[in-house]
Amino acid sequence: MAQRSDSASLLPAEAAAHYAAANERDRLSRGSGRLERLRTQEILQRYLPPPPAVIADVGGGTGLYACWLAGQGYEVHLIDAVPLHVAQAQEASRAQPERPIASVSVGDARRLDLSDGTADAVLLLGPLYHLTDRQDRLAALREGRRILRPDGILFAVGISRFASALDGLKSGFLDDSDFGRIVERDLADGQHRNPTNHPWYFTTAFFHHPEELRREVAEADLDCETLLAIEGPAWLLQDFDAHWDSPDRRARLLQVVRRMEAEPSVLGVSAHLLAVAWKRP
Repeated sequence: MAQRSDSASLLPAEAAAHYAAANERDRLSRGSGRLERLRTQEILQRYLPPPPAVIADVGGGTGLYACWLAGQGYEVHLIDAVPLHVAQAQEASRAQPERPIASVSVGDARRLDLSDGTADAVLLLGPLYHLTDRQDRLAALREGRRILRPDGILFAVGISRFASALDGLKSGFLDDSDFGRIVERDLADGQHRNPTNHPWYFTTAFFHHPEELRREVAEADLDCETLLAIEGPAWLLQDFDAHWDSPDRRARLLQVVRRMEAEPSVLGVSAHLLAVAWKRP
């Protein structure tokens, strides 16, 4: 799969700088990122067809999920907008030579270099929240549908509209007036901006209301089976590491999150939402 020459323009400059400076490779291995990772994996395992199905991991980042799936025998094609992530994914793939990622390339979620009907499953675990224009998000969802085989499955993740406000309450960021202004805009229209480039305040993105994510998936002519809370409210625990590092407390935490995962009144409290959708013939 060819690498695009215009990769530098695939993200806003501030988002590209954020990922160039941030250690995305380790994010899901610390703090509540560990909950996000495990819950995403268990939801994927629940719905994915068995290997050796073909999976397009669009916005696959540093290859964490792609390597995990390839290790299970899936044929995984990773596409990401950040050249650094692609290089890190290639490195991770080389570390498992017996079951590497099938292909890794820089690309645009709205214009995929994959043929119609060639994937059994499509992962959009990141692109939708970096496409701040609704038409661009719909284009990415429609591209995912295009490359799916009939009855193929698509997983689309959005960041909750309320994530910054809740994080501010948890972490004390609301004491910073700059962060307060970020939250006000998030709550008003979902358009997240970080003009100070504070590394803890994320970067240019769009935060979905749960029903908004469901509507966009449906508008892309996908049949949305369910919308799930990935972390539920558990990411807000002040002593999260103490819960996670204790096997018994972790088990109870996960049991509660699973019981609430599809509860409409809980969806917006989760940092991330995951839509499970099908391409119907």
